[in-house]
Amino acid sequence: MAVFNARPCMTLFLFFSSCLILAVVGADDAPLLPPGFQLVSPKGGQRNLVVTCNNNKNKDKNCIATCPKRCPNKCVGLCPSCKTFCLCDIFPGTVCGDPRFTGGDGNNFYFHGKKDADFCILSDSDFHINAHFIGKRNPEKNRDFTWVQALGILFGNNHRLYFGAEKTMTWNSTLDRLVVTFNGEPIAIPTESYAKWIPASVPALSITRTSEVNAIMVELKGVFTIIANAVPITKEDSEIHNYGVTAEDSLAHLDLSFKFHSLSDDVHGVLGQTYRSDYVNKLDVSKKMPIMGGAANFSSSSIFSTDCASTRYHGKPEIAMVTSTRE
Repeated sequence: MAVFNARPCMTLFLFFSSCLILAVVGADDAPLLPPGFQLVSPKGGQRNLVVTCNNNKNKDKNCIATCPKRCPNKCVGLCPSCKTFCLCDIFPGTVCGDPRFTGGDGNNFYFHGKKDADFCILSDSDFHINAHFIGKRNPEKNRDFTWVQALGILFGNNHRLYFGAEKTMTWNSTLDRLVVTFNGEPIAIPTESYAKWIPASVPALSITRTSEVNAIMVELKGVFTIIANAVPITKEDSEIHNYGVTAEDSLAHLDLSFKFHSLSDDVHGVLGQTYRSDYVNKLDVSKKMPIMGGAANFSSSSIFSTDCASTRYHGKPEIAMVTSTRE
């Protein structure tokens, strides 16, 4: 039985940032969520979970929380209704599945891009994030099913951070399929929860395992925090959506959540533009699947290229923001 342990966040901003990070990272340690919210994480293939509320003034009976089909293994439940939501549906700065984004303005949209291509997710004056897309051709819809396989991040004095999910035939959840490199060198992080790696050249950068395998938190102090989980396309997902997964490739990809600390108002990119104060959402949000077009504006020639039409990145020498060890 899961008990709704409601401990309020200090502000709505924390609900949309710190709460998301704590919910994902500290799922087994009574996550900090707004009143009435509970992380629901069925175990051992269990689809339903009995929950009760400790802040329920009406003392309603326990209810059954069932995570949506798009996120059967982890979701957020609202007490006392037991209505559940996927994390990607309610928290800004997330990218999941056939890329479904939740923008800084809180609206959901799809950006399909193109398989085997790179796109600028966010570009600001002092850092730049590209995403590499993998996919399968969908002849019925004349487009690619796509997923984010890896991120390439540039910051500071042209530092290059890469992390991605390795191509995997048969997915084994006990094996680590995350690959991390820094300035071209592979990084080996011990496969144990909360193992941390910090480069001597940039002590403000850290990568922490949030699980023994396939889950990390990447933090550049004062700039961003990114949570990445490597996941496959399951047989069930493939059958439901007709993805066409084969025994040769489980289409391992990343589910991502972002928190940005000091964006300029000139920030751009697929996700970055939604954080601008002058951003106007022109998507038809009444549609079940609002789609953001304009892929040509965000296309990059490689994972570390800054040649997309929407680039804002200039690069900077090492500065206090990225080298300080202060909290």
